[in-house]
Amino acid sequence: MPPQLLVITGPTATGKTRLGVEAALSLGGEVVSADSMQLYRGMDIGTASPTREEMRGIAHHMLDIAGPDEAYSVSRYVEEAGQVVDDILARGALPIVVGGTGLYIDSLLSGRSFMPGSPELREKYSALFDEVGGEEMLRLLAEFDPEAAQRLHANDKKRIVRAFEVYYATGKSITRHNEETKLLPPRYSSATVALSFERREKLYERIDRRVDMMFAEGLEAEVRALLERGVSDKATAMQAIGYKETAAALRGECSMAEAIDTIKRESRRYAKRQLSWLSSKKDIHWILWADEPDYPRALETIKNLMQK
Repeated sequence: MPPQLLVITGPTATGKTRLGVEAALSLGGEVVSADSMQLYRGMDIGTASPTREEMRGIAHHMLDIAGPDEAYSVSRYVEEAGQVVDDILARGALPIVVGGTGLYIDSLLSGRSFMPGSPELREKYSALFDEVGGEEMLRLLAEFDPEAAQRLHANDKKRIVRAFEVYYATGKSITRHNEETKLLPPRYSSATVALSFERREKLYERIDRRVDMMFAEGLEAEVRALLERGVSDKATAMQAIGYKETAAALRGECSMAEAIDTIKRESRRYAKRQLSWLSSKKDIHWILWADEPDYPRALETIKNLMQK
């Protein structure tokens, strides 16, 4: 039976957007973005969100769906993107999931459920963490979730507090929940293509060129507009690479040239993390470009994968 979904992923600046459109045009598909920053409105340049021209008439979903001051979560993505995918399938079209946010992709394909949150409990145990410190919190955590206590670092406040929040909200440890989730069959069958370059230096050159292009297209003005609208520089969206550094330059904390250099460096580091994430995955078909992307060849590879 052919896969229900096509996934096109890989590190930043590898041509995922164009290949997704090419595949959609050839296979009768629609694109579902799996980029954790392209879903924020008013952040098109710094996230390399596809333009109308780049979309070439193909429907794109999960773009510009949240305000930049919202704290969008992976659980919300799974719920909303899952509804989009189900609708595309019901209409007889092919959902093509395109993006580099691995957690979003994995969670969508698995249909992973997320434990409910409790702001009150989160606030309570966050305050307790600040009072007693990470080591004591891990000792307390070990009483009901020894595996998590062993796995987490004492400085990882967010995950430690989340473990307490989940347990006292549900009576079930987060470790047990994760183990139960792994036993469930995946929500969707898929074929996954990951893009990169044969030579790492070529990838880094592409990343550096993309950053220069973003500033030529107006990234500085885009960030300034967000700040002038009152979006906090502490908002989740403003922590994205490109926005955080540009905002710092606009506040006078560094020069814009220094910010650009930092964005390039952090983008390269992010690409390395994306590659590390993907290298641990099974059932991924890698397409490694030489000096430039070869979209016709990649499209033939995808067609063969979708027929298996």
